Amino acid sequence: MSNMSKFNQPLGANDMPRFGGLASMMRLPVSSDLTRVDVCFVGVPMDIGASNRAGTRHGPRQIRTESCLIRPYNMGTGAAPFESFQVVDYGDIAVNTFNLHATCDIITDEIDHILACETIPLILGGDHTLTYPVLRSFAKKYGPVALVHVDAHADTSEAMFGEKVAHGTPFRRAVEENLIIPEKTFQIGLRGSGYSPEDYNWGRNKGFEVHTAEMCWHQSLTPLMSEIRHKVGPTPVYLSFDIDSLDPAFAPGTGTVELGGLTTIQGLEVVRGCLGMNLVGGDLVEVSPPYDTTGNTALIGSQLLFEMLCVLPGIKINR
Repeated sequence: MSNMSKFNQPLGANDMPRFGGLASMMRLPVSSDLTRVDVCFVGVPMDIGASNRAGTRHGPRQIRTESCLIRPYNMGTGAAPFESFQVVDYGDIAVNTFNLHATCDIITDEIDHILACETIPLILGGDHTLTYPVLRSFAKKYGPVALVHVDAHADTSEAMFGEKVAHGTPFRRAVEENLIIPEKTFQIGLRGSGYSPEDYNWGRNKGFEVHTAEMCWHQSLTPLMSEIRHKVGPTPVYLSFDIDSLDPAFAPGTGTVELGGLTTIQGLEVVRGCLGMNLVGGDLVEVSPPYDTTGNTALIGSQLLFEMLCVLPGIKINR
């Protein structure tokens, strides 16, 4: 990678050992000034929307820590994001630890600001509740967006413990508030036990295309993503990637583990399959460091965020 680039570069291992320096995302500069910034990584350290095991409030910090391993050039795809975009770590959104509804409003306000700066946010979660207030912002800017949702769970519950806003409800709220286009919503990796067929059929009946984990077993997801790209067309699309979509053999550090999940290769195929879409933002959610004894779940999460950076519109690909 040339040192003459006009764009920020991740701090190299020959300039500072990977275990040293500030723990920013990919050891990029930390800045809240988005002037002429194309992309920012932003943390949402919350778990007050989680229904069982907590810990995702620590996800953004741990994802950043593990991201020190990532180098600036994508050897698999030829993507050179730091020759393409000005990128910073925006830091964390200062959520209200004790008030979920206030936190949602804080998230929407902050993402409104980021989008007003014409900067694409890639979000480090945090529990999956955060996608709902994030989508509120995107719908203000773009209208309803297409959605690629990678998850073990549909997250379309009517309520949890009587609450309409929680990590199991964001995509029902998104439909009700016209934040996403149901006919251009694709759920990939759903699996596990449930309460009734309605858990998946609610989305199907609204127009969602549901690809359960069983439908994905033992096959490449590259052809599926090619079909999704065709169906999405030029529509602005948001990518929401729950780390529990991956099998716990790969990513055990999450709050709601389900067996029989996607492989890391399939996860890469999904994200890389977004190249050519009008991807306007994305998130990586539900990394829970207390259950991540090796750090590998956070490391995989950081690498998937890097892969999201590598498929944004305008990326330079070296072949």
